[in-house]
Amino acid sequence: MTAAPFPAALAPVKRISLFRRFMRRPLGVVALVVLLIVVAAALLAPWLAPFDPNRVDFMLVHAEPGNGHLLGGDSAGRDILSRLLYGAQTTLFGAVITCGAGLLLGVPTGVVAGYFGGAVDRVFSWISDALQSVPGMIVLLVVAAGTGSSFPVLMVALGIFLAPGYYRITRARALAVGKEPYIDAARVAGVTNPRILRTHMLRAVYAPIVVQTALTGGIAIGMQAGLQFLGIGSASTPSWGQAMNDGFQTMLTYPLILLWPSIALGLTIAALAFIGSTLADLISIRAEQPTRKGRILARRALAAPAPEPGELTDRVASGEHQHSIEDCALRIDNLRVGYPSPGGVKEVVRGVSLDAAPGEVLGIVGESGSGKTQTVFTVLDLLPSGGTSVSDGIWVSGKEVSKLSTKERAALLGRSIGYVPQEPLSNLDPCYTVEHQLVEPLRHVHGMSKTDARARAREVLVRVGITDPDRVLGSYPHQISGGMAQRVLIAGAVSGRPSLLVADEPTTALDVTVQAEVLELLRELQQEYNMALVIVTHNFGVVADICDRVVVMKDGRIVETGPVERIFANPEDPYTAELISASLDDTEGRVELDQTWEAQESPVAEDVAAAHAGGEDGSR
Repeated sequence: MTAAPFPAALAPVKRISLFRRFMRRPLGVVALVVLLIVVAAALLAPWLAPFDPNRVDFMLVHAEPGNGHLLGGDSAGRDILSRLLYGAQTTLFGAVITCGAGLLLGVPTGVVAGYFGGAVDRVFSWISDALQSVPGMIVLLVVAAGTGSSFPVLMVALGIFLAPGYYRITRARALAVGKEPYIDAARVAGVTNPRILRTHMLRAVYAPIVVQTALTGGIAIGMQAGLQFLGIGSASTPSWGQAMNDGFQTMLTYPLILLWPSIALGLTIAALAFIGSTLADLISIRAEQPTRKGRILARRALAAPAPEPGELTDRVASGEHQHSIEDCALRIDNLRVGYPSPGGVKEVVRGVSLDAAPGEVLGIVGESGSGKTQTVFTVLDLLPSGGTSVSDGIWVSGKEVSKLSTKERAALLGRSIGYVPQEPLSNLDPCYTVEHQLVEPLRHVHGMSKTDARARAREVLVRVGITDPDRVLGSYPHQISGGMAQRVLIAGAVSGRPSLLVADEPTTALDVTVQAEVLELLRELQQEYNMALVIVTHNFGVVADICDRVVVMKDGRIVETGPVERIFANPEDPYTAELISASLDDTEGRVELDQTWEAQESPVAEDVAAAHAGGEDGSR
């Protein structure tokens, strides 16, 4: 197989701006605007406030809004708007101190505890549990009494009590990341522990820290307001908590005095919460999500009419049909799949046409990125977010499904279409037993009773070669082997008696012996139920073992299709020949191995027979 030349110059990777993606989230934008208004009001309070916040005018006592006082006056005759603007400074300053103290104490200790474990983890976890068991508000009142109600000291103390929140989140994340293979690779490469903590572990906890900081900021503002509501702090320092205390005392007679600080406090806390959740989504998913407009443009580009002959030949449909629509379990006509990209639309499947009849095994083979999985995902209606498909038609059991709604397409899964995914252990929910994961689809999709569904599940487990079905039904995924997990997935796929079974790389991550057993099982089930079996693979060895026809894909197009015998004996496309050569790897095929084995067995059998005959003569 000839190697493709490596490009001399790679196209530069366009870095997606976090701010640009954030600005596409309406809820996050509104929350950010609200928070910026509060911050701007706090910073510009000396210029925005119409009056001194401590100026007392007895004519303003319980005054209604008006006469130059936009929000009226409080019970002491002070301008409410001026005190709210200056109170924003106190509120935000306290939140910054609290979050800073929590970050400095909780994050490093959580990362260290999760990474090293052992005694370090036990000691830090014990301290964290002890802090959470102490009633924080009572301790804060004691600290206030001992420090003369020092506001910075109170906020640092509050940050210490909120540090266990940071600690638990970072520790849990560090425990998971510390078991990753790339951490072991870094150790083997000689990277020191401090550098691993700084470059790998802290980076891994970045996203949850953002959310926790936003939540901690909201909690700090609420706790701060609660302390000030109880009278902690200087009466000459404006704060939202003091304003709420003043309004609470006159709530029944002058409710507006309580309303204004409550609105300011609620909007600020809500804005921090929404900003945190939006940032967490954007940080954890770094790929830019396509917009609705981008998907519409992608659909239009994919549905553009084919050019005249001789122009842009990649727009012409590839592949061929062997059966009529009525005789097909699956038929795809001129399928195109694309994803919005900064440069327009990236097509991953370009004009694919194929079909499979009941009782036929069709193999879709090609290298990674050839579009084979995207083709079957379109049939299953499981394209990733942003994926768009157009076609002249997709038929399942003679029914056109490409124009059905998402709900109607989903109703086909488990009934007309069965699916066997790759990586079996990753596709079983570790929270539920095998019985639950086999029985529940039968109950909800096929309307079977629990007893009948369990009997059907047990029956199909026996059919797929599991000799102890009761034990497997009661097991969790981690308690069974990879080969047995693949058999469980196959059992679930055929339990609904589908007319079409799609197997996506069904032998991935399985050893050679188990691979052969799984392929033989699929072949037996396909013949027994007269299903159309479509196998997606990159291995021509799998195609030779089980398939009747094969479709060869490259760069999103079908380059060759035909019976397996003809493809192996006389491939028409050079790419097909390269794939076959790479799969065979100069080893003997199944027929040659059988012939060699028989040739070796014949002389041995003759010698054994002769020896046996000689023994009988001697005994006589």
